[in-house]
Amino acid sequence: MKKAIGLLAVVFLSVAGVGMYFASSPPRTGPDAPSRQGARRGAGVASAVVTSTATRGDFPVLLRSIGYAEPMASVAVKSRVQSQLLEQRFTEGQMVKKGDLLFTLDDRELAAQAAKDEATLARDQATLARATTDLQRARQLLAKNAGTQQALDQANADQKTAAANVQADRAALDADLLRLSYARIYAPIEGRAGAVNVTPGNLVNASDSGPGLVVITQLKPLRVTFVLPERELPRVQAAASGAKAPVVRVFPHGGEAHPTEGRLTFIDSSVDQASGTITLKAEFANDDLSLWPGQYCDVEIEIGAHANAVTIPTVALQTGQKGSYVYVVAADSTARIRVVTPGLSEKNRTEISAGLEAGERVVVDGQLRLSDGASVRDTAIASEAGASPRG
Repeated sequence: MKKAIGLLAVVFLSVAGVGMYFASSPPRTGPDAPSRQGARRGAGVASAVVTSTATRGDFPVLLRSIGYAEPMASVAVKSRVQSQLLEQRFTEGQMVKKGDLLFTLDDRELAAQAAKDEATLARDQATLARATTDLQRARQLLAKNAGTQQALDQANADQKTAAANVQADRAALDADLLRLSYARIYAPIEGRAGAVNVTPGNLVNASDSGPGLVVITQLKPLRVTFVLPERELPRVQAAASGAKAPVVRVFPHGGEAHPTEGRLTFIDSSVDQASGTITLKAEFANDDLSLWPGQYCDVEIEIGAHANAVTIPTVALQTGQKGSYVYVVAADSTARIRVVTPGLSEKNRTEISAGLEAGERVVVDGQLRLSDGASVRDTAIASEAGASPRG
């Protein structure tokens, strides 16, 4: 008898536990859930929700990648003559302009050589003048039958030799003056000076290996190199063949608050067979120096737009067994499940290809408390930029 009573108690407790489980189970939602319109209306309780209006407009078609910034030009400044470094006329990290004086070298030896060449030129010019006079005299004597043809030929040869010596002296002087100018080292491009590798007092030479005296890197403009899958090449080429180059935006620090905008300037002539990608480059003015050479950044390229597309905040889109759906608020303040076909997504908005019209209100907050036909009360109007879900 006691065993029977114990068995009945166990069965009773099991049935009670199952009943409590089903009573506490959350309601089913989505397009495949049973309608509870009657229960909602009977209870007269409207769920608080936030809605947003579906809008129509051009929706950009974007491709995304990761790229790195690189300078348009970078020059390692080196000495072109052997001499001692005397002065440094800039500071490390300074922005310099093309033609700014950077270093001065000891030019005394070079100046002395140039002075020697000037003296040699003056001597040979005097010799040329004498040879020219001798040639004229030989011609006059021959004309008067007082000279010989041999003397005239010798005077002519001497004059030409003297003229050649003067020409050689001028070339040597020009070369030494050019070498003398190398004692003052100027910035070859506009950009930012890096770390100074050789300080004043050291001996420098044109044959020195290494990074040079300093490296100047051009920062404005700057370009970003990135790759895309080769399947995107036709769309990129089509966009690049238009009147304007495709817009490229980069996010230097991994965020999306302050993108830098530039233009596509280069599409590589071949596809990398190893990776199946195509290399592209975009140029940026970089006036605010938000990009830095060698820096990795997120890249997006706009290759077109879908005209008159219907878009909604992405948070309004739900997923069920039958696919994607949204809750549409009807005129009688009830939420109706609407199966939709989503298209492209961009940031916090999604394109709806089918199933929704512009102007309809969709629920962006509070979907978990709804079922098809539930009464709702709109507590706030979400901005067209979308709203973050709160439950």
